[in-house]
Amino acid sequence: MPLFRYYPSNPKNLDPEMEKKIFFHSLLFPALFVLLLWIVKIVELSSGLSFVEFGIFPRHINGLQGILFSPFIHSDFSHLISNSLPFFILGFMLIYFYRRISYRIFFLLYILSGISTWFMGREAWHIGASGVVYALAAFHFVSGIIRSDVRLLTLSAIVVFLYGGLVWGLLPIRPEISWEGHLSGAIFGVALAFYYRKYIVRREKFDWEDEPDEDEENDDDTITFSNKEFSDSSKNDSTNSTL
Repeated sequence: MPLFRYYPSNPKNLDPEMEKKIFFHSLLFPALFVLLLWIVKIVELSSGLSFVEFGIFPRHINGLQGILFSPFIHSDFSHLISNSLPFFILGFMLIYFYRRISYRIFFLLYILSGISTWFMGREAWHIGASGVVYALAAFHFVSGIIRSDVRLLTLSAIVVFLYGGLVWGLLPIRPEISWEGHLSGAIFGVALAFYYRKYIVRREKFDWEDEPDEDEENDDDTITFSNKEFSDSSKNDSTNSTL
């Protein structure tokens, strides 16, 4: 899609129509995903059923389906709300900043974090989208460091603040929390941030960002930017569930 290849070299000279299209496209997928999360919870409650057994149950064949379905299942509305806003913000960031490779990154984070939880998790039902949220947060934060991108670092820090206790969720402190799912997501978020480190969208710096060194000013590769992305360079069930 043309909008996936649009990335202005000068942030002061933007195409308003293209910017609008990219902005609304970036909102669409995370909004639909979060809407589906809420629909699943409402259907579960209104039908009087429990979808917990569609979660991940590590090292059991009947728990493999949870790799696909567990992010859509939440123990209650508090659990759902705590995942909805961070997922929406991080999903928007992924599509807006990474564009052409954004859906590939999301699919890999989604599947790999689920598979890892199935292998390393405790024998309990693991449910909720928090593993994917941790994966996206780790990906954005490490990518921001690698690229020295103030925007990614700032937005990731906001999500960490909103999510509350993001770091503590990686530790086995509360038995009802799936720290294994959180840790799995974070590990693959970091791994993919390094793997895709060469998919850099180059741009001129804003006025409020650090000025380049004198040596950099003489380096054409440093001050010459492309208008597009680089291509490829290389629970609560009755007994035991975790969120």
